[in-house]
Amino acid sequence: MRTGLSQLATVVDGKALWQTVVYAAAAGIGVTFAFSLALLGAARSLDLSRDGRTAAAAFSAVLAGIALAVVAAAIVLGIIVMTTK
Repeated sequence: MRTGLSQLATVVDGKALWQTVVYAAAAGIGVTFAFSLALLGAARSLDLSRDGRTAAAAFSAVLAGIALAVVAAAIVLGIIVMTTK
C-alpha cells in the first residue's frame, strides 16, 4: 500500500512538469522581449522622424511592426494550444 509522497510520485509526471515550466518561462521571456522591442521601435521611430532622419525612423518602425507581429503570433499560438488540449 502506497501512502504519502510515494503515491504523489506516481500521479505527477516530473518530466512533463519540468518541460512545462521551462517552456512557459522561455515563452514569457520571449514575448516580453518582443513587446519591449516593439515599444522601443515605436518610440525611436517617433523621435527619429521628429529629427528628420527618415531612413532610421523607417527602420525603427519596421522593427516595431515585426516585433508586434511576433507578439500577435505568440498570442494566437497560445490560444490554439489551449483550445486543442
